[in-house]
Amino acid sequence: MLPLLLLAQIQFVDVAKQAGLAFVHHHSPTARKHLIESVPGGVAAFDFDGDGLTDLFFTNGSALPSMEKTGPEFHNRLYRNRGGWRFEDVTARAGLAGEGYSIGAAAGDFDGDGHLDLFVAGYRRNRLYRNNGDGTFRDVTRSSGIGSDRFSVAGGWFDYDGDGLLDLLVVNYLDWTPGDDRFCGDRAANLRVYCHPRYYGAVPNTLYRNRGGGVFEDVSAASGIARFPGKGMSAAIADVDEDGRPDLFVTNDAVPDFLFRNNGGGTFQEIGTAAGVSLNQDGRATSSMGADFADFDNDGRVDLAVTALSGETFPLFRNLGKALFADVTQAAPTRRRAGWGVSFADFDNDGWKDLLTTGGHVNDRIERFESTTYRQPNGLFRNLGNGKFEDVSAAAGFTVARAHRGSVVADFDNDGRLDAVVVCLGEPAELWRNVSTGAGNWVAFRLEGRALGAVIRLGAQVGVLSSAASYASSSYRPVHFGLGQETKAARVEIRWPSGKTQVLENVGINRVHRLREP
Repeated sequence: MLPLLLLAQIQFVDVAKQAGLAFVHHHSPTARKHLIESVPGGVAAFDFDGDGLTDLFFTNGSALPSMEKTGPEFHNRLYRNRGGWRFEDVTARAGLAGEGYSIGAAAGDFDGDGHLDLFVAGYRRNRLYRNNGDGTFRDVTRSSGIGSDRFSVAGGWFDYDGDGLLDLLVVNYLDWTPGDDRFCGDRAANLRVYCHPRYYGAVPNTLYRNRGGGVFEDVSAASGIARFPGKGMSAAIADVDEDGRPDLFVTNDAVPDFLFRNNGGGTFQEIGTAAGVSLNQDGRATSSMGADFADFDNDGRVDLAVTALSGETFPLFRNLGKALFADVTQAAPTRRRAGWGVSFADFDNDGWKDLLTTGGHVNDRIERFESTTYRQPNGLFRNLGNGKFEDVSAAAGFTVARAHRGSVVADFDNDGRLDAVVVCLGEPAELWRNVSTGAGNWVAFRLEGRALGAVIRLGAQVGVLSSAASYASSSYRPVHFGLGQETKAARVEIRWPSGKTQVLENVGINRVHRLREP
């Protein structure tokens, strides 16, 4: 067990303005309270140009009810990391302004050419962009076979059938159209609010198998995924039962969440209830938003965190092994918060993964009904290493209340301290630089080639390379380990997606190691 650095102080500073990160998410709020206004938006952190610096892509909304990007204020945005905490808007050159009302994003190299590609989820206009490797992207949606017939909010890349090609899960929300003009709220007071998802039908998620050559096949029915309609919001991907095959967790809004266990042979079994993750500890479905898998207790198994609305708590599930989980939510004090994005990350490098959540309610008039607020600060819960978390949000610098949504974690300046980006509705995005004092040593591994899904074990810690993260977001970054006061990484074991195991000994610390499968 790694020693705790009791003197470390986790501290963040928002440097978005100084860094030139000027993105504002335009979700187009209207008096009609179109449901879609409340659910964006996502962000992807990935190194699109291969220069070793993590770049940022933001999804954006559109005019309503037309669902058209009628001006540049609605363009999706790509920011290139120039180093030294400077970001440059390269959207126009990259060809990523987008179409329609975009919500989520997912980064992954679907064609295996070494350049990270991009999937953008939105309302009936999903888009797949191939990275040309020269700073530009090409829209290959039509030729790829990726469909756009649903209200999609997120995506996740993974190789479910072990053929070396990345497949794509698309998370679909519910059966809603811009013409739906149902009134929800208090007519007598002329108080209109966003309708509860109970008023709309459930829809299945979509699974696309990568057949190679840039072509995808819809295998939703054949895989068993389509048998389970839900009200999906986000996905987290990891091998929860350690059988070498990636499994899927999908959050659902106010109906039970799904855990799809990968059976092999191209099929999945939904085991959320049996595994103990479909409902909270009170036996109720939550308004589940974001999710993340990580090993927070250093027992070698990936655990699960989920965000939800005020009064529901943010469910925290401990992996007991054999695809069974225990609800240990009391370990994280979150009942008074409403949240969307969520990420496990070791922000003080003490060897224990902390928990970052983004704050904000779905109902912009919630103050008229409940003793909570629409705009809320982000939350940071420090892992104490004894199975419990401490709320250090205010002390860490998270005091500004906004309508926060998607988020990502990455080391944007490669200094070994993990930073964060958070999307805000109608206000500038936040770029949180980690300036923590007394942080411990660290090591990170940038896995290249067909590496998504790789599992790395370092001492008692385990890390997974997965780009699906948070809410409607994606973080394709090196696998990071805090080391506390350790001065070397004595033994590192990497299980590549192919099944091959690689062992490294006495690995140098406080640096990023670039590795390919030997």
